[in-house]
Amino acid sequence: MKYIDEFQDPDLARRLLDEIHATVTRPWALMEVCGGQTHSIIRHGIDQLLPDQVELIHGPGCPVCVTPLEVIDKALEIASRPEVIFCSFGDMLRVPGTGRDLFQVRGGGGDVRVVYSPLDALRIAQQNPDRQVVFFGIGFETTAPPNAMTVHQARKLDIRNFSLLVSHVRVPPAIEAIMRSPSCRVQGFLAAGHVCTVMGVDEYPELAERHRVPIVVTGFEPLDILEGVRRTVAQLERGEHTVDNAYPRAVRAEGNPAARAMLEDVFEVTDRAWRGIGVIPGSGWRLSAKYRDYDAESRFSVEGIRTCEPAECRSGEVLQGLLKPNECEAFGTRCTPRTPLGATMVSSEGACAAYYLYRRLDTTPAAREASPVG
Repeated sequence: MKYIDEFQDPDLARRLLDEIHATVTRPWALMEVCGGQTHSIIRHGIDQLLPDQVELIHGPGCPVCVTPLEVIDKALEIASRPEVIFCSFGDMLRVPGTGRDLFQVRGGGGDVRVVYSPLDALRIAQQNPDRQVVFFGIGFETTAPPNAMTVHQARKLDIRNFSLLVSHVRVPPAIEAIMRSPSCRVQGFLAAGHVCTVMGVDEYPELAERHRVPIVVTGFEPLDILEGVRRTVAQLERGEHTVDNAYPRAVRAEGNPAARAMLEDVFEVTDRAWRGIGVIPGSGWRLSAKYRDYDAESRFSVEGIRTCEPAECRSGEVLQGLLKPNECEAFGTRCTPRTPLGATMVSSEGACAAYYLYRRLDTTPAAREASPVG
């Protein structure tokens, strides 16, 4: 398939690996920000094919995983109400809240529906004027524009029985928080290509300069990731720390101006809690005053819900890159996709799910002579 197969070529992968091996002279720790990149890395064994000196640290780039427990509990409370039709993408239904998840709410009689677009939820609201329809709006800058557009449409069409439960987060403040952590080992970043497709790269040069780390915008196929690693390592070896776009087929410096304008109109920046990490200043969005009537959290008066993370789950350390999933004592035993302790084992982009799916069940390094791509 064009634009897919050509970025999975084993011969080209070997050439990139040879260049990385020839370039690296000392240990470097790089963080891939996006959960989609993490899954590609683990699926294809890219981390095991790189030189021993290059470590890939998995970052907090899974939108399901970083949705805080208190927001999940707010969703559960709203979804349990008889007047509500609660709409969500399917990957949120198994995320554990306090004692239950959205699947269990549905099993108990709650009207919880899986949709494929927020506009589907808006159509359900039009078809059910006597019910309250809530869409669970989570994610990074990538999913925020369609959610913003849906609220914009609801206001334009005067659809009053639709609202949005918002838990949107932003990548640059998370990078800032990671670099300010006393335990940070990250020396370079592979930035999420799809986020930059929307937002461009305006916010990254200041971060790269302030923390003296290269930031390379990277795609998701094996060759994309290897090229991102190659460029990051080359910068580190030269003592440079600039922003480099290694995903030009999708990312322009200015991003998507129409999407950015929609975000600016519908949302405003706010502090946001990240599951397992805590509150990061300026790291999220909430509905702006113009659209505040569509805020489900206010509409259903669930602002006061507070929760505590289960002590046994170490997903917060995984999300911060302090722990590999298979280094957790519960991984693969008490915590599996069927019996998850945390969201990192549930989400299709979670690091724990990637390690479980691709059988990284222990920390023993695999043979590095394996084929570079599947």
